Amino acid sequence: MAAERKQVVHEFSQSIHDVTAESVDDLLEEFYHDDAEWYGPEPLNELNGVESIAQGCWDPLLTAFPDLEKNDYILLEGEFEGEQWVSAAGTLVGTFDEDWLDIPATGRTTWIQYGALHRVVDGKIAETRMLFDVLDVMRQAGYRFIPALAPEVVRPGPATQDGLLFDEQEESDSEQTLQMVEDMIFEGLGSYDGKNLDVMDMDAYWHKDFMWYGPAGIGTTRGVDGFQEFHQGPWLEAFPDRGTGGNAIRVAEGDYCAWTAWPSGEATHRGDGLFGLPSTGETVTFRVIDFWRREGHLLAENWIFIDMINLLNQLGVDVFERLRDNPESIRWTGTP
Repeated sequence: MAAERKQVVHEFSQSIHDVTAESVDDLLEEFYHDDAEWYGPEPLNELNGVESIAQGCWDPLLTAFPDLEKNDYILLEGEFEGEQWVSAAGTLVGTFDEDWLDIPATGRTTWIQYGALHRVVDGKIAETRMLFDVLDVMRQAGYRFIPALAPEVVRPGPATQDGLLFDEQEESDSEQTLQMVEDMIFEGLGSYDGKNLDVMDMDAYWHKDFMWYGPAGIGTTRGVDGFQEFHQGPWLEAFPDRGTGGNAIRVAEGDYCAWTAWPSGEATHRGDGLFGLPSTGETVTFRVIDFWRREGHLLAENWIFIDMINLLNQLGVDVFERLRDNPESIRWTGTP
């Protein structure tokens, strides 16, 4: 059954290239329950039912990128509180022929990075939680809202190229992976005292050369030092009371783990400087999907998807309003 559920999700991904905005409704009806729930990034947010998912998500995407292709590079399944979740991460790629979400079309090849968890019931998807890196599409189109401290890249798949878990995995490996991630989250990150990054003892959980693949606006880092300098330090200075998403859906299979909460805790924006913004004092929530790969007794890779546009909205930056009303103020001439 597990292989069949994963095959449903993977076949849906593979089928995207063969449909158009006019025919995607039929594809959704084949793979989704009629009353399926879909939760996505700003400005898509919550969609209910096949028709709404088609009109709100896939019709505009396939109109903007008519040759769109969806490629999973991670695919795993696990049970959480009695429900089966298939998790996938990868990239959508296509030619940006028409505007999408008010982002001006470029006519160039564009990558849309995604992470998702799907609840599969009776051979069809009943619920999807998906994050597209919309801010990165804007970056590729030549618009930049916030200065990333680390390089912004199209995140690659696993270095081991074994992220599509169609074969049965050892239960002991899955249990070890999930335990390691939970220990890192709850005992490591959860021990932060608001002052000293070292108290979290990240070296106990992360490989010395681990790769942290972050979203646009943050970027990608290598090793504990790079992670702390270019992401964790500035992030915790801005949000020192952030939680660890204890109510998260978390599943693991083999060496891989996926984790999400909607939202993933809350925090108070207290520090200046992150994203070039002064402290607002606002309480914010985060939409996050994480994937990890374990290597032996340590974590080697982490792909993290954050709804950055939703977070910026909560901090008083309306990304789409600026894009519509004052695009020259955010036009970027660097390398996409």
